[in-house]
Amino acid sequence: MKLQFLLSSAVLAMTTAFSAHGQAASEAGEDLAAADASRVLDAVVVIGSGEVRQTQSVSSEALEFQAPGTSPIKVVQRLPGVAVSGADPFGAYEWAVRINIRGFSQNQLGFTLDGVPLGDMSYGNHNGLHISRALISENLGGVTLAQGSGALDVASSGNLGGALKFSSVDAADEFGVLGAATTGSDNTLRLFGRIDTGEIEGLGTRAWVSAMTSEMDKYKGDGEQNQDQYGLKVVQPVGPATLTGYYSHSERREQDYQDMSLGMIDRLGYNWDNFGDSNFDVAVLVADIAHNRGDTGQPVTNAGAGLVYPAPIATADDAYWNASGVRDDDLAYIALDWPLAEGLDLRVQGYSHQNKGQGLWGTPYLISPNALTPGATTANAPLSVRTTEYDIDRKGLIGSVTYAVGNHEIQGGVWLEQNDFEQYRRFYSENRNGPTRDFLGFLDNPFFTQWGYGFDTQTVQFFIQDTWQVTDKLKLNGGFKSLNVENSVDTLIINNAQPVVGTNSNLVATIETEESFLPQAGFNYQVSDQTEVFGSYSQNTAAFVSAATAGPFSSRSQLVVDEVIASVDPESSETFEAGLRYSNDLVQLGAAAYFVTFDDRLLAVSQGPGIVGNAPVISNVGSVETKGIELVGSVLVNDDITLFGAFTFNDSRYQDDVVNRAGAVLAATAGKKVVNTPDTIAFAEIVYDNGGVFGSLGANYLGDRFFTFTNNGGNVEGRTIVDATLGYRFSGNPILEGLEVQLNATNIFDEDYVGTLGTNGFVNSGDSQTLVTGAPQQLFLTVRKAF
Repeated sequence: MKLQFLLSSAVLAMTTAFSAHGQAASEAGEDLAAADASRVLDAVVVIGSGEVRQTQSVSSEALEFQAPGTSPIKVVQRLPGVAVSGADPFGAYEWAVRINIRGFSQNQLGFTLDGVPLGDMSYGNHNGLHISRALISENLGGVTLAQGSGALDVASSGNLGGALKFSSVDAADEFGVLGAATTGSDNTLRLFGRIDTGEIEGLGTRAWVSAMTSEMDKYKGDGEQNQDQYGLKVVQPVGPATLTGYYSHSERREQDYQDMSLGMIDRLGYNWDNFGDSNFDVAVLVADIAHNRGDTGQPVTNAGAGLVYPAPIATADDAYWNASGVRDDDLAYIALDWPLAEGLDLRVQGYSHQNKGQGLWGTPYLISPNALTPGATTANAPLSVRTTEYDIDRKGLIGSVTYAVGNHEIQGGVWLEQNDFEQYRRFYSENRNGPTRDFLGFLDNPFFTQWGYGFDTQTVQFFIQDTWQVTDKLKLNGGFKSLNVENSVDTLIINNAQPVVGTNSNLVATIETEESFLPQAGFNYQVSDQTEVFGSYSQNTAAFVSAATAGPFSSRSQLVVDEVIASVDPESSETFEAGLRYSNDLVQLGAAAYFVTFDDRLLAVSQGPGIVGNAPVISNVGSVETKGIELVGSVLVNDDITLFGAFTFNDSRYQDDVVNRAGAVLAATAGKKVVNTPDTIAFAEIVYDNGGVFGSLGANYLGDRFFTFTNNGGNVEGRTIVDATLGYRFSGNPILEGLEVQLNATNIFDEDYVGTLGTNGFVNSGDSQTLVTGAPQQLFLTVRKAF
């Protein structure tokens, strides 16, 4: 039954602790506050004391030590079980940023902001947006990670693995202004400002308004990566209840780096990139030669160009003219927190999200419409601009009731979402004599629309759980959730014409994910005031994806889609974990072991160069087993120095070969390591802060990773990246009070490395153009002033 919602009153108040500057110290339910806010041990990372599952929280303090603009995703790389990879120094460049937890990839994790679902945060997102577009990084209050499948109340239909809960900073009680300016490598200029109203007398209203603009050149090749963001948060008491409203607008414009293979890196080097507008003539020449050679399947456009690519180019895919991603997002919610009676609390949240996006690629694989017309002077290039276009309109409602009675805390809730998503593949013409298309803006007037589909996704999730304090030492938690997701697709356009019903290109289909009982159970036992043990078990199922480029509809063939719907089951997981925590005034230590089974793995193998956009065929290909250990520790050496470290050993392996219906092995994957999953992950950091001088030195290690399912070729060596921070807080008079200067150095040893694997998917064996290299050493200087 179609869900209809009106975005109305609502939700989930933020139960976070805040620092003296009004910044939240952690996600709700995680207590970061010790007596002394200056103690870095308590302010940066807290190991989840009292929790029945493996969990840690990172406060905004950790982000303040990073280069401004650093994504909250990069901040959580310090936590055990987490592998973060990216191509830029901030972990914010969306085409390349990835997070992997315990062998689960990003689209198998859950993400929320103040309770609002962010979907899988993928580049071609069909059901949400990236945290870097949902929240200005300086407005982060905290983030909590559960490495298992996350709590039952997480609004996610895809978190087979862990869940990340981000929170925005609360509105401060006192009036204040915070401004910051950052400059540095690659002509970076970033400006940020936030105004807190403080509590308005007579109304009790507290609010902040914030804005950010950022411009920087790519660190190699032509192009820029820019973003403008605006945000507002209002907190209004209404009798015993509290209303919270939030709004965020983001305009993101990112020109892309060239995807590379291991062979390309060896042949062309780490600094190779797309041609860009300044080398448009070379892009035209390469396209002409490619057509002459028959490399693209397009007719000859200029026989005089010859058959030999200009050195060092060896193929039409070595470099493209240009590529980019442009995204506009509006995210809003209204939340109500209402204590109905003693021990009885109601939380309701309504939210809305609209997105418009285009992913652009200058492709030689389709010529502009007049390229073969003698005498034509416009739309005559031997290449064109290929886009994948996105339109998201989500509306949702989240509600929960918590009842505390005796030694029990009983909680039940529901999440409802209606998501209308449209996706198109279009092509735009270009002129041979010079570029006219702006890759930092939205394109219009295509000469060809290959396909367009409309997707309707309706989500209903219900949960109930009980937390029982059996004794002073023993706590038990148990409950379950029910998930129902219905995905429907309709064809909007095929090959510039209205589709003919019954053809294979015309998609009209519905697939449903329905699991009525997904249980979780756990315990926490306090061995002493300082030591506790915990353990948990959970089951989860991931709903199917509604998109033309991923999931069961991605074949874009009615015949294949019908077969997929009849033959595949949704992915599912079971997670067992147990661990030990120890903490005192100076030390926090944690250790956990886990075992995970992942069944009905859906596989869609990439076919040909990513720029061509060939349709994959999806199928269930068996199971994955994962086991590992996680260690984490923080030591307060003295009032000024904190040491922090995390170590993970993870073994994720496919349990089955990929076979066809006749039983023939198509890919010998049994026993092989899961792609993009390092065995070893480590993070170490020393932080110094005496109130005036502050700084940090942190090193992140990721072990070897594969981008081939059979582990036959495709091995990327491990890398260690070291970042450093040094700053000073001025004081002594009203002018200097609140003034800070901070220097950040990223990749300080200037290591050449592969940043991201799988940007164009993964392959069975051999090499593949699916890697993005990482950023070199970069320096940034920031000046902040708080009033």
